[in-house]
Amino acid sequence: MSKLQERETVPDVYNLFLAAVLFISPWLFKLTNSQGKIDLWVTSAIIVVLSLAAIIAYRDWEEWINVLMGVWLIASPWLLGFPHTRAMHLSIGFGIVIVLLALLDLFLHYEKRHPEDAPADQAHR
Repeated sequence: MSKLQERETVPDVYNLFLAAVLFISPWLFKLTNSQGKIDLWVTSAIIVVLSLAAIIAYRDWEEWINVLMGVWLIASPWLLGFPHTRAMHLSIGFGIVIVLLALLDLFLHYEKRHPEDAPADQAHR
């Protein structure tokens, strides 16, 4: 089975897609807040690099940094001073989805490495 067909890789592909959309979102949604635009560009570039690295050679720390980037996206509107803007809504929405996908990826890889922890009814599948 190729690396891209493994179910553990799918969340990384989704994160890569979300980061690409996040990168172009200042143009798509005509954002005017400069702090918000710069934050979305920088954070999405980091997530793109991490997602590509995770697809090529998976390591848990890559996903944990993706979790941190998602949490940063959620908190950054208040920390950087762009609350109550369209950039804030995009940042929070994408941040939540990126955190959930990174945690899902960590769970899937943990489950693959530790099949003995599976419930008894699933262990024989």
